[in-house]
Amino acid sequence: MSTEIIRVPDIGGATDVEIIEISIKVGDVIEVDQSIIVLETDKASMDVPSSMAGTVKSISIKLGDKVSEGDEVLVIEVESAESPVADVTTETTAPADVTVAPSITAEPTENKVSVPDIGGATDVEVIEICVSEGDTVKEGDSIIVLETDKASMDIPSPFTGKVGKISIKIGDTVSEGADILVIVSESSAPVARVTDVPKQKETPAVVAAPIAGGVETVNVPDIGGAEGVEVIEVAVSVGDKVSEGDSIIVLETDKASMEIPAPKSGTVKSVSIKVGDKVSEGHAVLELEVEGQAALVVAPAVAEKSATPVSQAPKVEAAKTEAPADQSAVLSRPSTKVHAGPAVRMLARELGVALPLVRATGPRGRITKQDLHAYVKAAVQKAESAPVFSGISGTGLPTVPDQDFSKFGSIDIVKMSKIQRMTAQNMVRNALVVPQVTQFDKADITDLEDFRKGLKAEMEKQGVKLTPLPFLIKAVAQAMVANPSFNVSLMADGESYVQKGYVHIGVAVDSPVGLVVPVLRDADKKSIVQIAQEINVLIKKAMDKQLKPADMQGGCFTISSLGAIGGTGFTPIVNCPEVGILGVSKADVEPRWNGKEFEPRTMLPLCLSYDHRAVNGGDAGRFMTFLNSLLSDVRRLSL
Repeated sequence: MSTEIIRVPDIGGATDVEIIEISIKVGDVIEVDQSIIVLETDKASMDVPSSMAGTVKSISIKLGDKVSEGDEVLVIEVESAESPVADVTTETTAPADVTVAPSITAEPTENKVSVPDIGGATDVEVIEICVSEGDTVKEGDSIIVLETDKASMDIPSPFTGKVGKISIKIGDTVSEGADILVIVSESSAPVARVTDVPKQKETPAVVAAPIAGGVETVNVPDIGGAEGVEVIEVAVSVGDKVSEGDSIIVLETDKASMEIPAPKSGTVKSVSIKVGDKVSEGHAVLELEVEGQAALVVAPAVAEKSATPVSQAPKVEAAKTEAPADQSAVLSRPSTKVHAGPAVRMLARELGVALPLVRATGPRGRITKQDLHAYVKAAVQKAESAPVFSGISGTGLPTVPDQDFSKFGSIDIVKMSKIQRMTAQNMVRNALVVPQVTQFDKADITDLEDFRKGLKAEMEKQGVKLTPLPFLIKAVAQAMVANPSFNVSLMADGESYVQKGYVHIGVAVDSPVGLVVPVLRDADKKSIVQIAQEINVLIKKAMDKQLKPADMQGGCFTISSLGAIGGTGFTPIVNCPEVGILGVSKADVEPRWNGKEFEPRTMLPLCLSYDHRAVNGGDAGRFMTFLNSLLSDVRRLSL
């Protein structure tokens, strides 16, 4: 073991930069590049990462301290490892001389105050200036008031001192970073700083060590951004031999289940998860012993200790700030002022958290990482405490009470899969929220079927299965281009809608795990053969439980076909946030009058359900008429 000092690195020449957050505490084990403190200049805040890994022994600074490049931050204990394979010889240099240069400052300091982070708003009007030149202000006192079109906000002083030059006036419009004023503050007590000449680092030796095999950790791969995905099956055990591509676990989201294959061949040494666990991308699944590996062993040199003892500043342990994991971590109304460092903002983006909703507990109203974790924990607890499904969950309507069916005969209680539960929830929500209308018609597909059957054998030789579905998808895509009112989604505010510039068609598939809806993208830009090839791949993935969440996202319209099963009609439920769905029943030969006589024609029953908030009856009638014209004359599909 050896101890090393971590100092403030190059911060672009800035001096006396304030420490606004300490991200670690004594005893923490930290990694290289892990954020240890956050500094704030008059223009920006910055994270200072650790330059080495180890255990924090002492912290030399505290919140509010002003630091410059080279100032001591903390003392870290670093492990020293010996090479297990070969001796490592390193050259060392004589200890560097230590120069003690006391630097005493007692002059007043001018601090420029700028507009802080105001939630991304720009050109915000200054409606009040609360101070005048020469006034004495304390840290946190309001200096100006800004007003957006939604709220007004006080801007507090980040320093204590006298107001110098004021750079703005009432009526000005400002954005983040704009100069407000200068505050002249008295410097802190004179401080003698110790500057030491950096020691020359030794270069670690790298030794190649041939070994019979290596143990690798297999992690959850990219699963389309889904998080907290449930493990429903573990397909291997410790000691099993697996080949590359073999299924090792099965995951299930609210839309699909997916098998995770082994990336390499080898023997399972340990399994890190169990059925029922929730995992995300990067989560460890198991350890796999892979044969034929060679390891590179790095033997780090032992850091030499300074020959001359150096006096250190008093060690101050960072106070542990831990927000309670309850609903107080969540604001009932979005905050108009958001103060957070770069690392916190990056973590918020990764977690999908809106910072204005997070309650800040840090100094001067700053949001810390602990605040983010408390927010997420509170949100999870709230979700877990809500009823998962009760027939009509969340509707405010009475539920149907359970009955004792066993008194009528033998029964089994079967647990619904996650896909079945989510499908049931979505169906209830959509049926209650959408003012749905269903329109019925029949399309004459006699010529289309003759054309398709004539090409069927030729297409099969090319490996393409040509069913009526690709023709339906192509026709619906063209109908949506001609009738854009079907290619929208309503906004939650009820005052606007999203008009989409793309046409992605979802197809309902009756898979072994339940109802899933894979999405074919850009259907309006593809030929019927391309659509047939791609939709057959998606349907096969659905039947093999290989669909990823990305395969089922972004749909504009859904087709639900029961033609292979039977029936003359049904009322499909609109799949929000889409506004239309086409139900397709079984085609049948019917007599049709051609003006002179009855003739047999193949008629396809169609059921068009639509959201009456977005689509009027006239729009739906035109959509159905245009769709029928395409299906009745296959030549129009090529136009």
